[in-house]
Amino acid sequence: MEPPYPPDVQSSFDAIMRGAPPLMLFRTLAASARAWTKFCAGSLLDRGPLSLRQRELVIDRTCALAGCEYEWGVHIAIFAGPAGLTPEEVAATAGAGSSAPGWSEAERALLIAVEALHARATLSDAEFAALSAHYNTDQVLEVLLLCGFYRMVAYVANGLDLPLEPDAARFAARSSR
Repeated sequence: MEPPYPPDVQSSFDAIMRGAPPLMLFRTLAASARAWTKFCAGSLLDRGPLSLRQRELVIDRTCALAGCEYEWGVHIAIFAGPAGLTPEEVAATAGAGSSAPGWSEAERALLIAVEALHARATLSDAEFAALSAHYNTDQVLEVLLLCGFYRMVAYVANGLDLPLEPDAARFAARSSR
């Protein structure tokens, strides 16, 4: 979808992007009223019960595991700084994940949960217990929902082979597209 956008679409872009131009992903989904409505109805584009840092660890690791450089790069470019992620932590979201040094016990439990959901679409009793030891029910549910939502985003971005946003971060060892 290219500008000018229908007023309802422009309004939704403004609400999400806060004055910045809409991302390729959003413009692509908005070309289908149903797809855009369903995407926005996911209601996971807000902050929710996790801190920004926790939320970004979940999203960044989910996108990296799904091989979605598009969405990982957008999130790193926009949110890594405000979330307080160091360059080493950013690299770990796309690399070693939970096995990288330096994570707190709570962050490691979060990353292990993301990796388990990616690999098996479930958590073992031990993984669930570790996650629940650090996060309340609302937060645990948010982790599960974010993993599923951003896996869907990865399917869309990868399936459509969306061009990478110009200012987005790149995986360290970028494969040719």
